[in-house]
Amino acid sequence: MRFTTTPTAAAIPATATRTLTRRLGGAAAILSAGLLASGCGLQPATSYVPVAGPGSIEEIVDGEPLTVTSKNFTEQLILGKISVLAGQAAGFDVTDLTNVPGSQPVRELLLAGQADVTWEYTGTAWLTYLGMSEGFPNQEEQFAAVYEADLENGLTWGDSAPLNNTYAIAVRSEAVEELGGISTISEIAKLPVEERTFCVEAEFNSRPDGMNPMLAHYGMERGASEGVPDDNISIFDTGAVYTATDNGDCNFGEVFSTDGRIDALDLTILEDDLGFFPAYNAAPVFFSETLQAYPALEEVFGAIAPTLTDEALRAMNRRVDVEGEEPADVAFDFMVEQGFISEPDGLLGAGS
Repeated sequence: MRFTTTPTAAAIPATATRTLTRRLGGAAAILSAGLLASGCGLQPATSYVPVAGPGSIEEIVDGEPLTVTSKNFTEQLILGKISVLAGQAAGFDVTDLTNVPGSQPVRELLLAGQADVTWEYTGTAWLTYLGMSEGFPNQEEQFAAVYEADLENGLTWGDSAPLNNTYAIAVRSEAVEELGGISTISEIAKLPVEERTFCVEAEFNSRPDGMNPMLAHYGMERGASEGVPDDNISIFDTGAVYTATDNGDCNFGEVFSTDGRIDALDLTILEDDLGFFPAYNAAPVFFSETLQAYPALEEVFGAIAPTLTDEALRAMNRRVDVEGEEPADVAFDFMVEQGFISEPDGLLGAGS
């Protein structure tokens, strides 16, 4: 049984209190007061994780401060809690600033040195933060480009993970054989026109890197009788695409490649064989001054990165979004399974 307690001002070590005062004084200008915990006001109300025992992550410091941040959607919460656990295992006194609403506030915390590390997506940084017009489908090229660009911003990217949370096209698994054993997006163009039916969200339908250019990239003109007629494309609210695809409202649905509903609904992702979608690999991004002070941090996160695959994140996202588990517990289980930490023998929790 796991038992966690809400941190109080009295329970926070003096070194952490000094660090929190310094860091969160600046962070308050970036985050709204509603993000901070009631009472002591030092950390978000979601800032606790199960107590961990020793594992393959070794202590590299003794109680030095480290602030972890993340965005507020499921995958980011899981990655954030993984970072908190990794930091604690490495001997840091971790401040948990995960669950920040929006990408830009997280970016600003890191740029301002109010946070030390977050997990970010290469495509998001390249297209959104750095303002580039086109991304790279090649994952190595995209990582190299964003790595070099962000060094000038005082940020250092660690090794990227295999997980690539990009757009994808999925089909319900039971229809794969009905559609001739389809496995790639390019094979859609070989199907009869009446089988080229799509379920997409409104944003993807109108994005300059969305539906229309994707069809053109794969040799299918939108609106053409021999391409993909407009009647073949159905627009759904965010998230409804998954169930619509599973229900057979269309043959092909626009999804995110690490969404837990892909496995829960038994959808099959088609290979982007002509490389249309930009790479959105996740990687730890450090405030460069922090990494200069504690260079071994890069090794800690570098050991975790290869274990974060699309399949691993789909399974973890599913446990949260479909099965209702807590991101911190899901992250804890993953870290234990990978041997990075352990579950303390007989530990029921502080003060229990």
